[in-house]
Amino acid sequence: MFDMLKHAHSGLRWVFLGLLIYATINAYLKWKKGAAFEEKDRKLNLFTLIAAHIQLLTGFALYFMSSKVVFEGSSMGNSVLRFFLVEHPFMMVLAVVFVTVAYSKSKKLTEHTARFKTSFTLFAISLLLLLAGIPWPFRELGAAWF
Repeated sequence: MFDMLKHAHSGLRWVFLGLLIYATINAYLKWKKGAAFEEKDRKLNLFTLIAAHIQLLTGFALYFMSSKVVFEGSSMGNSVLRFFLVEHPFMMVLAVVFVTVAYSKSKKLTEHTARFKTSFTLFAISLLLLLAGIPWPFRELGAAWF
């Protein structure tokens, strides 16, 4: 069960990352063009939101199953254990919060330019948090590409 969740979480990161990059670029380009906010833009934001929440749920399940999450005081002195105990979950939850707020705010706004500007700003913040919080293999955290 643990291995299945770990692979799902690792693989779904690419779906979430891809959707978030696409939604961020889409919002920026349409904001700058002054384009109308269409149904396909709402759906893109919705799919990004859904991917974020699925990723968050699998992450929460892994958080309580992983051997890399150690609830001891000595964990804070070890950079790998601290990353998986505090840093990764904190940045990922914040990233999902920003995606959720972006979707909610863009849905409520009526002016097209404001919708895209708000979406872009919040998606960009989420993207930065996501990129900083992913345990990339080159960070020596013991994670793999998949």
